[in-house]
Amino acid sequence: MTVKVLIGAQWGDEGKGKITDLLSNEADVVVRYQGGNNAGHTIVVEGEVFKLHMIPSGILYENVECVIGNGVVVSPAVLIGEIDKLKTKGYSVNNLKISNTAHVILPFHEMMDKQQESSRSEGTKIGTTSRGIGPAYTDKVSRRGVRVKDLLVKETLETLINGRNWTEILDVTQADVDKVIADYYAYGQIIKPYIIDSVNYLHEQYAQKKRILLEGAQGTMLDVDFGTYPFVTSSNPTAGGACTGSGLGPTMIREVIGVAKAYITRVGEGPFPTELTNETGEMLRTKGGEFGTTTGRPRRCGWLDGVILKYSVNVNSLTSLAITKLDILSGFKEIKICTAYEINGKKIDYLPTDAKELSLVKPIYQTFAGWEEDLTGIREYSALPANCKKYIKEIENIAGIPANIISIGNSRDKTIYRYV
Repeated sequence: MTVKVLIGAQWGDEGKGKITDLLSNEADVVVRYQGGNNAGHTIVVEGEVFKLHMIPSGILYENVECVIGNGVVVSPAVLIGEIDKLKTKGYSVNNLKISNTAHVILPFHEMMDKQQESSRSEGTKIGTTSRGIGPAYTDKVSRRGVRVKDLLVKETLETLINGRNWTEILDVTQADVDKVIADYYAYGQIIKPYIIDSVNYLHEQYAQKKRILLEGAQGTMLDVDFGTYPFVTSSNPTAGGACTGSGLGPTMIREVIGVAKAYITRVGEGPFPTELTNETGEMLRTKGGEFGTTTGRPRRCGWLDGVILKYSVNVNSLTSLAITKLDILSGFKEIKICTAYEINGKKIDYLPTDAKELSLVKPIYQTFAGWEEDLTGIREYSALPANCKKYIKEIENIAGIPANIISIGNSRDKTIYRYV
């Protein structure tokens, strides 16, 4: 029996969708354990692109059971839209399961999200996707949220939604509220066949020695506890969130795999020590297609930050790395890795916990010679250019763990495996 966790080791957008899809081929169950439709995973299969926001990335394998865990906040409309789209592409989606205790995003949460973001002054904006994620989690911890199982009982749904007095909080009428109640009860009937007691189900699978993969959304640096607060998401994408968002305990976990780009990106506001606001940064964005899967916003790009990578190793207890988009670095004459920071004339090799302090640091770089070769046709590590292998070796030295998977393109086949 094995339980693996897949973690984003940076600010999200690391390419977890592809890596989850690859690892799903060796799993019996894939579980999405946190976040909502503010995160998007892109998978390319035989040239066809799949962009998923709610459904776990393993859904494309019919023999893999895919669970939306209790730690996720669910947008029923988005979820149903993804189910319908997958069905039109020939996927039955009979392998999908939804936790009955996952919380639900209401249209009112989206309205609140937009309202809160627009009211923030310049410099304090979070850069939220305005999908209602934060307000939905706020209602959850305030013990007044709507859970998936509540969609099945109209009286319960009416009590919970009416109990929030939305007409006093937002510019909506009771007729608007009544429509949401009717719509969400209808959503409940559509997704009813997929709803389960996910905690009991996962423990049954574990007892049967099934292989379980826990899939996170976003990344370590967006974790509400360990990220660059307040410029973070509203949940825990880190390894601890894998336990609370699935109901599987920490001693069950055997591997924690961190996904990191060969460089680094960020969407939204907040400090970014290695950000490149020059031609090099634009080249990374253009070559890497760095635009948000969910919002389409251009991503901020920079050199790989080894301080952040080591921090991710520590807070997640990472056991190995999956390095993505290595092919994008082909053609750069020199490549850099940030190995430490300088602040107020002092060198530090740790990540400041204060976002303002982090915004003041200057990166200290180690420079590597680049390579010209196209990597996308290479399938063996030994065939990589010498300078490329030196770069990977330094990443492993900084992280203190091996890079067992190296992605050199979007599709499944453009991958190098190095099991040690």
